[in-house]
Amino acid sequence: MNTQDLFDGWSLTAVAGPVPTDLAGRRVPARVPGTSHTALLEAGLIPDPYLDRNEEVLAWMKRVDWVYERELDLAPAAADERVDLVFDGIDTVATLTFDGREIGRTANQHRSYRFDVRDLLRPTTQRLRVSLHSAVAHAEAEAARLGPRPLAYPQPFNMVRKMACSFGWDWGPDLQTAGLWRPVTVEHWTVARLAGVRPLVTVDADGTGRVEVHATIERSGLPGGDVPLTVQARVAGADVSVTVPPDATSAVVVLEVPHAPLWWPVGHGPQPLSELTVALVGPDPAAPLDTWSRRIGFRTVELDTAPDDDGTAFTFRINGRPIFVKGANWIPDDHLLTRITRERLAHRLDQAVDANLNLVRVWGGGIYESEDFYDLCDERGLLVWQDFLLACAAYPEEQPLWDEIEAEAREHVARLTPHPSLVLWNGGNENLWGFMDWGWPEDLQGRTWGFRYATELLKDVVADLDPTRPYSDGSPYSPGAGLTEVHPNDPDHGTFHQWEVWNRVDYRVYGDDVPRFCSEFGFQGPPTWATLTRAVHAADGGPLTKDDATFLLHQKAEDGNGKLDRGMEPHLGVPEDFTDWHWAAQLNQARAVRFAIEHYRSWWPRTAGAIVWQLNDCWPVTSWSAIDGDERRKPLWYALRSAYATRLLTVQPREGREVLAVVNETPVIWQGVVRLSRQRLDGTVLAEEDLALAVGAWSVGQFALPSTVATPADPSREVLVVRLGSLQSVHTWVEDVDLALDPDAVHASVSPVQDGYRVDVTATSFARDVTILVDRLDPDAVVDTALVDVPAGATASFHVRTRGTFDPAALTRAPVLRSANDVVLPRLGARDLTQSPA
Repeated sequence: MNTQDLFDGWSLTAVAGPVPTDLAGRRVPARVPGTSHTALLEAGLIPDPYLDRNEEVLAWMKRVDWVYERELDLAPAAADERVDLVFDGIDTVATLTFDGREIGRTANQHRSYRFDVRDLLRPTTQRLRVSLHSAVAHAEAEAARLGPRPLAYPQPFNMVRKMACSFGWDWGPDLQTAGLWRPVTVEHWTVARLAGVRPLVTVDADGTGRVEVHATIERSGLPGGDVPLTVQARVAGADVSVTVPPDATSAVVVLEVPHAPLWWPVGHGPQPLSELTVALVGPDPAAPLDTWSRRIGFRTVELDTAPDDDGTAFTFRINGRPIFVKGANWIPDDHLLTRITRERLAHRLDQAVDANLNLVRVWGGGIYESEDFYDLCDERGLLVWQDFLLACAAYPEEQPLWDEIEAEAREHVARLTPHPSLVLWNGGNENLWGFMDWGWPEDLQGRTWGFRYATELLKDVVADLDPTRPYSDGSPYSPGAGLTEVHPNDPDHGTFHQWEVWNRVDYRVYGDDVPRFCSEFGFQGPPTWATLTRAVHAADGGPLTKDDATFLLHQKAEDGNGKLDRGMEPHLGVPEDFTDWHWAAQLNQARAVRFAIEHYRSWWPRTAGAIVWQLNDCWPVTSWSAIDGDERRKPLWYALRSAYATRLLTVQPREGREVLAVVNETPVIWQGVVRLSRQRLDGTVLAEEDLALAVGAWSVGQFALPSTVATPADPSREVLVVRLGSLQSVHTWVEDVDLALDPDAVHASVSPVQDGYRVDVTATSFARDVTILVDRLDPDAVVDTALVDVPAGATASFHVRTRGTFDPAALTRAPVLRSANDVVLPRLGARDLTQSPA
């Protein structure tokens, strides 16, 4: 096997559609992988689509037809040699020609393609041409041919196999790329090649690791190709070979590894990985025809969906241990996909682990991620829930879409079998729910909508190619029930999406349900100040406001700002100043999600997981993300780290009273004496109790609050401070707008340290969610903690890492040093802040 990478020498030309005059017929140098947007950006011919209103400026690009082409010097093949052109990813609707002869057509971004060009080679230079038709025009034509189907957004993304969110989403831009988005290579080979290797990894009851290596072989069909072959496989000291007869094109090699080292999710154990190598050997044993290698991990995965007294479970068991899923939904990390590097993915997934996540859900409106993504998850112990790419729409089951979806499913299920991090295949996002609740039956009038994809095709593909992993029909989904027997979004059964919160009701409604597994919930907030002010500038050149047209272009949610205001009003009030509003919106986002996660975790094992929407962003935007489009951590990230901590103290309601829920997600018993202190905001202790407790490994304990600390005399002026060892939690009985918070409750001092500064913040009165917004001073600075409740008399320390040059005193005052205290003041008005008697 000899491979040549075709990454350079390409040109891009706009050939049809609304092409600007200065680009008509112009050949622009292009690299592969790449797209129309990245090529024109690198040539300086278009503005940055992520800045200001450039998304609108570049709307013409999605209606244009493009041509990628380059010259090739490929000598005529030897008598026994195959020559293949291999395209790992074409975006999306393409006709391919080689020296003017058509070699193939494609209409699926999510597949790879291989073309035998052996018979087309000649001694002179050849020309490879990829003509790309507008994907949205193709989708519109398919909608006209098949009849329209309901979907969440105006453009028919459900009619073409292209990344759905490229057509615009409520957090993403409408920038429909076209190009060769994954590598293009030429492969020369003889006799035979490994067309696919699919290891199925399990662990027997006695601890023996078992690897079934399913090898698919393509023979050249040329002289010398019909010969006996050998498939050799090696892993962790096991070495097995099988002979492949001349008329066979597949083989199964079984390897057994006694006492296999178990791979665990992060927080539950180590992540040992073993190199699995496979070689295809022909007539010359010393020169393998083809080789393949991946790292694998030995572990078992089960999904418990058994009915019980509470409904239907949805609990992951890894190596037999039930796991509470601490997750976040994952979208493509850059809308311009070819700019996503392994380094960027590593940074993002490190941020996920640092926030105490143990799972990322690859959402169905994006892409099947690169090998780098799954490799990095394997290394970190991050579980992966993988959606098939069907989201928020009715999908026709007619041809050619049926065959395209089956082909992409088979390719990626087989491709991803080596990865221990992958623990679930999911049939799609919100499609079953959409059919039930979004008026689809009336719109469909009997037309197909994708039910058979979820309940037949995709389930069968997983059963056929990867029976080691569970499959779920969709999310949300009620296992074991038809659509009319149990609603797919019933919180008592399977997976549940909570979107009444954010869209319609206050975030405290999270506490009204005890779902078996909440696979989507979330709340919006703007990006960090540094990201926002880099990418978004007021349309009139003045100060930025939340109602500015440019700001609103980077706020894609329907009535998004209205929902932000209505969401913060009962908790923090709605500040008029944009700087205060920005902080309050970020704080309320963090508060809402933290409230939900602590509620869900307190109900383990009935509630077996929470997957917040969403971890990351693909451009600078106001969204549900914890990490913004410039890779900066929003306050929500710190809330996730706190709420997903391995040990958690939280006061929760139970049957008309409040209890202390103690979450112990460690392998050892947690015991100690918890100090419960009911105190005034100024620190005066009104009642204090010590409570001895013990909570088993991987368990949650609930403890009644002693009556002396359970009920405040004056809820607006008291808090409950809970301490156990180094952990602290502060509980309030009313919202911040009804707390007599002192707006000047802290004073701070700064000390230089080796890599930045230490900021010590001392409270003279209770200070809520103290945070240092360091990006306002240095866009590259980071702070170790945020959203810290500081009781009166206590001091919290913050470590600011920075190489920037600024006045350190700025770290001690607004708008850098913030808390809830300084944004609720407008609602307090002239309220008397003196303390009332007990």
